[in-house]
Amino acid sequence: MMGRSRSGSDRRQPISRRTRAALVYALLACALAALFAASVCVGSAATSPADVIATLAQGPGAGDLGQIIWQIRLPRAIMTVLLGGALSLAGFLLQTFFANPIADPFVLGVSSGARLAVALVMIAVLGANQALSPAASVGAALAGSLATMCVVLAMARRVRSQGMLIVAGVMVGYVCQAATNFLVAFADDQSIVNLHNWSQGSFSGTAWPEVAAAAVTVAAVSAAVFALSKPLGAYQLGENYARSVGVNVMALRMLIIVASTLLAACVAAFAGPISFVGIAAPHLAKLAVGSSRPIVVTPACLLTGAVFCCGCDLVARTLFAPVELSVSAVTAVFGAPVVIALMLKKRGLR
Repeated sequence: MMGRSRSGSDRRQPISRRTRAALVYALLACALAALFAASVCVGSAATSPADVIATLAQGPGAGDLGQIIWQIRLPRAIMTVLLGGALSLAGFLLQTFFANPIADPFVLGVSSGARLAVALVMIAVLGANQALSPAASVGAALAGSLATMCVVLAMARRVRSQGMLIVAGVMVGYVCQAATNFLVAFADDQSIVNLHNWSQGSFSGTAWPEVAAAAVTVAAVSAAVFALSKPLGAYQLGENYARSVGVNVMALRMLIIVASTLLAACVAAFAGPISFVGIAAPHLAKLAVGSSRPIVVTPACLLTGAVFCCGCDLVARTLFAPVELSVSAVTAVFGAPVVIALMLKKRGLR
């Protein structure tokens, strides 16, 4: 009898956190692979999986289908994976920095600051006769994101309430939007069209040089964040505790800001403002792995954000084909319920 009771209790023991995390990583990787394959196979031109595999094996010069797969669908699918992971990781970093569950680049006005900087370069500097290069768009978005984040940080020193800090970030975003609208009022028609297309949020028109630039940025920042997992975990327990275990809090705070801003600027430069991914994906990742430790959450955030963005982009371009929806509209539809549920849960705990 004792042996039976022990064996029964052993069966009821929960799996370890490490095993759970490994299972979550595997499931997310499988979901991402399926969505990635669907993104490459599904489109306006009818293609079967066998045709896609044969075209990929032949290389970029395989006729019209090769141009569609290699120059349109494949770079777009890769970009959704990269930027989805970047948005999710940026949201996790900002939520850790501000100790606020709804902090992300979009809510804190960072995306609006990037949009203002891109509009300034696109309208005031280049005009309608010149296209904004990937390097110029990244530089402008990075400068705008950093400037906006500096303003939010300056407010954070005076505002102690998390709610008021979020309100301050939203107000900064409104100011940036107002300044952008002021620029648009004096722009020519072509510049207005270019800025409007960029600000809708879309992965269409992605080229391989942009994919390469995004891949280098996201890979470098993700590796740096993963290397900082231990001090980040100490920082989650409070600044005093982090100092007590030898963490340079000021340097860590600066690294968090630079990393999150680089990721947000990369997304804003190549895809425009995309909402709710930075809020929803980190919480889904932490809920899935059952932990908030950075060394466990960082890979989960990258995979969850990639799955979220890849799925939303697939819905955006196929739901009402040939009409393509804004990616931000689809991410809001799926991401807003997560944020609402989070707020209700937090209120219920209180």
